[in-house]
Amino acid sequence: MNFCRRIVDKAIHQTENPRLQIPSREDQEARGENRSHESGIRSKTFRYKQVSTTDSIRPLPRVRVHLPGKDPGLIVPSPPMTQRPIPLTFTHRVAFTHAAFDTKNHTLRDLVAESCALDGTAKVLVLLDEGVAGADPKLAGRISQYFAVHSDTLNLVSEPLLLPGGEGCKNDWSLVERLWKAIEFFKVCRHSYVIAIGGGAFLDLAGFGAATAHRGIRLIRMPTTTLSQGDGGVGVKNGVNYFGKKNWVGTFSVPYAVVNDLEFLSILPPRACRDGIIEAIKVALIRDRAFYEFLRANGSALGRLEKRPLETAIRRSAENHVDHIATSGDPFEYGSARPLDFGHWVAHKLEQISNFSVSHGEAVAIGMAVDLIYSVKIGLLGRATAAEILDLIETVGFELWSDFLDREERGRPVILAGLEEFREHLGGRLTITLVPAIGEKLEVHEMNEEAILAALGELRERVGRRQKTVRPV
Repeated sequence: MNFCRRIVDKAIHQTENPRLQIPSREDQEARGENRSHESGIRSKTFRYKQVSTTDSIRPLPRVRVHLPGKDPGLIVPSPPMTQRPIPLTFTHRVAFTHAAFDTKNHTLRDLVAESCALDGTAKVLVLLDEGVAGADPKLAGRISQYFAVHSDTLNLVSEPLLLPGGEGCKNDWSLVERLWKAIEFFKVCRHSYVIAIGGGAFLDLAGFGAATAHRGIRLIRMPTTTLSQGDGGVGVKNGVNYFGKKNWVGTFSVPYAVVNDLEFLSILPPRACRDGIIEAIKVALIRDRAFYEFLRANGSALGRLEKRPLETAIRRSAENHVDHIATSGDPFEYGSARPLDFGHWVAHKLEQISNFSVSHGEAVAIGMAVDLIYSVKIGLLGRATAAEILDLIETVGFELWSDFLDREERGRPVILAGLEEFREHLGGRLTITLVPAIGEKLEVHEMNEEAILAALGELRERVGRRQKTVRPV
């Protein structure tokens, strides 16, 4: 109580300060802001005026305080808030190379040498996707040999740590703890490096573990799929699934570097190799018409997964994604707009209801198709343009329909729940990116349910007419 009285006495003293203009009791009564003694602390909150202030001091709301024996209308100004801008600059490094673990290739060594410890060496913990290790049995040996040759800079703390990859790894929290235990056991610190080699889901897991250990350990990503090399692996996000929802737990963390070794693409099965092409089409549609024309001109070659056009598509896709992150003004997604998530509100839900039997690339292709036809239905996009884009998606090898889209719950298509889950995941106001023209984007905050259902119906009919084989439920 004595403490509260001191606050009140100080406030009374502050009212004598001519720099603070505090409303009189008569003014308060005129505004109807006084309450009876029995009413307790019930009042409007308003800001006091300060004659002279600086950019770094912001007045806070004033608080009405009632103490026995004191005026129930007494207003106590809160102390001012100190505010300072904290400018931050991040360097986002993305290197393209072939055969990164050839001992004559200095890409990885030189990246670490730029900021290693004073003695010229840096501890490195290598995490390796089990699927990648299985597809290339000699890879772990080449990694150890590379570090042995470059031991003047790279101190490999152990043989590569093998962990499972694929979307399933993001559903297993024990893998996060296993990574933390390795970091603790080998005393990997904030001046050390974690190198993660694997697909997009594996990089999400490894990135989350590295970002949360010691509040952030330097991470070098080495994506091994077209999807991760051209899209997710060059981004600044990580995360694992929780509550049955994709990426519910995660952070924004700019990796120290990304090394895209294009040799990894040669060991991919066709389905995984194809997935990254759809993200290339996506980013071209929202920001790069010239890139879209390249993809369209090489659609058949991309469908055959020919090396040269595929590598060019992945490189251009990565460049576009990095340019967007660096120049959009919102790299950590504080706003509600996510242009790079075009087609993803359907895709995320489709992956979930299929228990991830529909791959991310396949789900994005279908999600883009739904949104393209939806845009036609609402008069935003010309039908001929939409048909051309859908033809390209099919030419490179994607189907435009999944029977999981027919799944209903209480007489309502389950896929529609993806809109609210997408809004919840992004936060704030629902924001969906649509394409009004090739190379352009438009954010909308409402989606017409009837038009969505009509788009789904038209897409189903289109696939039926072309006699495409649909995925069984």
